Amino acid sequence: MAAVVGIRDLRRPAVFALWTLAVAACYYAAGRVGLLRRLVVDGAVVTPVWPPTGVAVACLLMFGMRVWPGIALGAFLVILSLTSPRPDAIGIVLGNTAAPVCAYLMLRRVGFRTDLGRLRDGLALVFLGALTAMLISATVGVGLLVLAGKLAAHGFWLVWLAWWVGDAMGVLIVTPILLLLPAVRRRPRMSRWREASVMALVACGLVPLATHSALSLLFLVYPLLIWAALRFQLAGSMLCALFTSVMATVAATDRTGPFERLSGVQVMMKLQAFNGTMALTALLLSAVVTEQRNTRLYVEQACQELVEVLKHLTAGDAPPGRAPTGGDDGRRRR
Repeated sequence: MAAVVGIRDLRRPAVFALWTLAVAACYYAAGRVGLLRRLVVDGAVVTPVWPPTGVAVACLLMFGMRVWPGIALGAFLVILSLTSPRPDAIGIVLGNTAAPVCAYLMLRRVGFRTDLGRLRDGLALVFLGALTAMLISATVGVGLLVLAGKLAAHGFWLVWLAWWVGDAMGVLIVTPILLLLPAVRRRPRMSRWREASVMALVACGLVPLATHSALSLLFLVYPLLIWAALRFQLAGSMLCALFTSVMATVAATDRTGPFERLSGVQVMMKLQAFNGTMALTALLLSAVVTEQRNTRLYVEQACQELVEVLKHLTAGDAPPGRAPTGGDDGRRRR
């Protein structure tokens, strides 16, 4: 018995270490991807979309609070790849860890469901997980930059806005896609594959045109998002939103298409406004469609059960769980 207990005690730290390293690796990889495309706003480098926040919130929702050390380690590794570990950098790590943790706690408090099958789940992810919780990381990060003398005080609000929207966009775009991964095992029908292939071809042609054309055709992506949400719910709409956001970010950082001849601030404002409205449209519309679909399925199931009960009653069968009483009535008549 002592040997078994000793093995279990050794397994627990080993499993915890593996969880921590796995989450840290995912966070760091997402951070390196996010840093591939950056904007300079008032002398500070910001990312229009910060994927690590989406990774952190998704990991907490799927695996619980035990993964928060991995988030902290991943944030530290990202900061370490950019600068030396100074006190202000450590504070930024704490802020980037506290924001996803607060998002998880608030979402758990309101009964958030990771399948995003209800409109209330989509609204909770938007207003609690993204817009409210990410105020922490933006305020702590930009405030420490000002205190450390790396950012002028007059540039606080502009950089704070870019930081906040970038973190929130990571939650709005990346978190829903990661939460859908457990449902990938389901194999759709062949007709659905054909429609999905057609939609993917249309997206590959339409999205680059809309994001790189000098005619400002960004509005063309919204019919594509509506199509994806109506036919493929969250999976289709969020994948389209992710692809569109990547292409728009590439165009903005290259200063091409609708972002040509704009200042750094104008590029940031236009890109983040477009990404925000697009992600909100995809997430909330798909949540509404999914909720209506689930409601219809529940009603159809209830109607089927009612039909089965009526068949038993019209056939003279006894209701389930109750013994027949015909014999007793016969004895009374005799």
